[in-house]
Amino acid sequence: MSIDKSKSGYVFNIQQFSVHDGPGIRTIVFLKGCPLHCPWCSNPESQSSAQELAWSSSKCMGCHQCIETCPQQAINLGNQGEITIDRDLCDKCFKCTEACPTTSLRVFGKNMSIEEVLREVESDSAFYRRSDGGMTLSGGEPLLQAEFAINLLHEAKSHGIKTAIETCLCVEWPVLERACHFLNTVICDIKCIDAAKHKRHTGVSNEQILGNFEKMCRQFPKLPILARTPIIPGFNDSEDDVLAIIDFIKQFPNVTYELLPYHRLGQPKYISLGREYPLGDVKLSDEAFNNLKLVAKERFEKVK
Repeated sequence: MSIDKSKSGYVFNIQQFSVHDGPGIRTIVFLKGCPLHCPWCSNPESQSSAQELAWSSSKCMGCHQCIETCPQQAINLGNQGEITIDRDLCDKCFKCTEACPTTSLRVFGKNMSIEEVLREVESDSAFYRRSDGGMTLSGGEPLLQAEFAINLLHEAKSHGIKTAIETCLCVEWPVLERACHFLNTVICDIKCIDAAKHKRHTGVSNEQILGNFEKMCRQFPKLPILARTPIIPGFNDSEDDVLAIIDFIKQFPNVTYELLPYHRLGQPKYISLGREYPLGDVKLSDEAFNNLKLVAKERFEKVK
């Protein structure tokens, strides 16, 4: 495979020393863009493929340099003295972020080459070797930036770095198939088996997702696959929902399963992007989640 190390993609975060997104100690590279529109998404800055301007009130010192700098007059003061951004007027020149002395204004989405990303990833190589860790691509859906993501995976593997991906599987099969050749681990979401309900809550059908999962498991039987389900109140929080997923995935011997509790840790990001958090005050009790986990373990022995 021919590699172009100068090929670039939009990265919105590189998180080092993670222990939750694949084996060992890992560096997570978050890529922008996602075909799903899940209202519970904890990374709303990942949904758009474009760069986005965000403002954090906790870092703002009220110097108003951004207001004076903006050539489009898209930045103003709100009724409470807060910074407001007219995103229709904003032409994304991002001069305001250069003028801001505290990084309260920042851009989600940096154009980076494969070489630039690998330079950061390789800085923790010693930790990968000691812990059987490596690099994980996440998002968003990293395979929406297919050429960048696959070339990055290939190059990481050639440098002796073990690779993983977090994917919603809502991509064309040839793209996923190419990526699997350069992966040591796949972490994927299986949110719901009911196609109509899946489309109602995420904006897309799950037909492609389930089809890709089945093809991947059959074509790459030695590739470890972790299927995850975020438990969302009012969407997939019933025993029937969880058991339907387990009955689908347990036929494949290379699959393990994990339930993830609903949380609202991403809520401040919605505010910084000028959006309302779609799910409001929806909550999932510890008791309800633990009961679902118990039900899952009774049906399938490979539940984390």
